[in-house]
Amino acid sequence: MEIIRNQLTELQNSLKAQKVTLLLGARRVGKSMLIESLLKTYSKPYLFLNGEDEDTHQLLAQRTVGNYTRLLKDYDLLVIDEAQNIPEIGKKLKLMIDSLKTLKILVTGSSVFDLLNTTGEPLTGRSNTVFLYPIWQGELNENSLQIKQRLEDRLIFGSYPELWHLNTYEEKKRYLTDLVNSYLLKDILMLDGLRNASIVFNLLKMIAYQIGKEVSYNELGNALGISKNTVEKYLNLLTKVFVLHKVSAYSNNLRKEISKSQRWYFVDNGIRNALIGDFDNLALRRDDEKGMLWENYLFMERLKRNSYLKQQTEYYFWRTYDQQEVDLVEITNKKINTFEFKYSSKKTPKQPVAFSKAYPDATFEVINDKTYLDFIL
Repeated sequence: MEIIRNQLTELQNSLKAQKVTLLLGARRVGKSMLIESLLKTYSKPYLFLNGEDEDTHQLLAQRTVGNYTRLLKDYDLLVIDEAQNIPEIGKKLKLMIDSLKTLKILVTGSSVFDLLNTTGEPLTGRSNTVFLYPIWQGELNENSLQIKQRLEDRLIFGSYPELWHLNTYEEKKRYLTDLVNSYLLKDILMLDGLRNASIVFNLLKMIAYQIGKEVSYNELGNALGISKNTVEKYLNLLTKVFVLHKVSAYSNNLRKEISKSQRWYFVDNGIRNALIGDFDNLALRRDDEKGMLWENYLFMERLKRNSYLKQQTEYYFWRTYDQQEVDLVEITNKKINTFEFKYSSKKTPKQPVAFSKAYPDATFEVINDKTYLDFIL
């Protein structure tokens, strides 16, 4: 299967003197492969460093113009993989680009929490950010028939690049289980100095059964023995390591609109299913379970699409206290588009009356097994 990662062109175009390009994404989504592809065709001298290597830490430890000039004066490009592991990386990168006028810098990180918090303020106005997600359907050379034939596989196993090299159910299951228990665990343990990941894993398992629903921080906290503030803190941190994505309620403060709730989606269906140890075929799942997998898949494919096509889109859900709701509200250039997700085309809901009255210019579409290709591509 041919995978065409268009972010390679974006990376190439983003490399500029006295600028730092941040390539951010979860572990194992293909950042290293993307860097490797870029460097294969890079015609000028470059230096590649691994942020998880202690030798790299030692090389960069002395934060002086003299040290960085000696190290980098002969190179056009500096690449640092997993840069969030390097102490004070933001200040070090700032000094490099301020003192070496022709240097370009590209760094990767699997944790927005670490990398942006350690680079953000020092690099204000000096950085570009490129996000990389698990494979988007638009990156695959598949026709409409192939896409639909492989839909169940995407709903169950997700879209991590290495899955395309695995053929059997057991291989895919083992890969995702190992991914959760090793790389995901490693990133979770980095969150805010956590030493015990069990509470966070249990929180994720609870969220796995609430896709497309508002979560109660009080209920989750009581079940886990932690405060509601801690629950919210952990959920927000989990967005920083590309495990979850938060969607807030849309409201113009109309009387019946819910305005302060959030829903949470997993960045990848396979990670969600691995966390709860459920890789059953769709035929063995309840309708509500199918609906959650369908909604999670559609939301993330849409987010990847809009991100890669450079569409500046805001995402919300909408609900009233009397249970009228819209699954997804998209706002692009002040235009409101709304979508309802239904796994089966047998159900054709209409836009809620309260919403159409409050927002008469908004569009409405039902995204089901017959209409989803235009939505995700």
